[in-house]
Amino acid sequence: MPLENRIALITGGRRIGQVVAEELARAGADVALSYRSSRAEAEETVTRVRALGRRAIVLQADVSRPADCATLAQGIEQQLGGLDIVVNMASTYVSRPLEEIDEHAWRADIDNNLSSAFHVTHAVLPLLRRRSPAHVVNFTDWLPASGRPRYTGFVAYYVAKAGVKALTEALALELAKDRILVNAIAPGPIVPPPELDAEQAKAVAEATPLGRWGGELEIARAVMLLVTTQFITGETLRVDGGRHVR
Repeated sequence: MPLENRIALITGGRRIGQVVAEELARAGADVALSYRSSRAEAEETVTRVRALGRRAIVLQADVSRPADCATLAQGIEQQLGGLDIVVNMASTYVSRPLEEIDEHAWRADIDNNLSSAFHVTHAVLPLLRRRSPAHVVNFTDWLPASGRPRYTGFVAYYVAKAGVKALTEALALELAKDRILVNAIAPGPIVPPPELDAEQAKAVAEATPLGRWGGELEIARAVMLLVTTQFITGETLRVDGGRHVR
């Protein structure tokens, strides 16, 4: 197995994160999951990972807070003994008219979507350095990865996710000497959000060159690529069914 006895942290292990956790476990990795409020879903993922014969733990943390990230790193070291892979999936997706973006709303989008990836990675660097080559996978979005805002109402979210791409590139350069490879995934239409009705979901599929929503497994496959490579770093991989070329 390509990840046998490696240890992976996934932040925000809901929906797509659950599939990513299972695929990492199938490849031989043990898994730590962090959650902010959805403990039941995190525990379900842990149960699935353990059923595949791998170790799994769940830890509560608000990863937008440096102190919580430091506690998260300590818990992983104490319970699993180290860390090889970080998958920074924690994110929020909120539409707000420009006029309603006050200081709190701006800060929330930046902290939840950008600062969290930095704080987690910074907190676990001592663990990653001890077990290099190690891997960090951040999550941005196909639109900022393509340099095109396209949809109104997402100013703070777009800026934060564009920052994740920049953070990925800067960390890749900083950490290359430590043999820590840092990349990002930019999802497109993967799973329809709950608020989309059938007609809206169909319209998105029809606007995608490959003609469908991707599904969670496509993200898991992209993660697997980026946590097993030994020569790709500073890259942002769009998993969007070709949306960026239309």
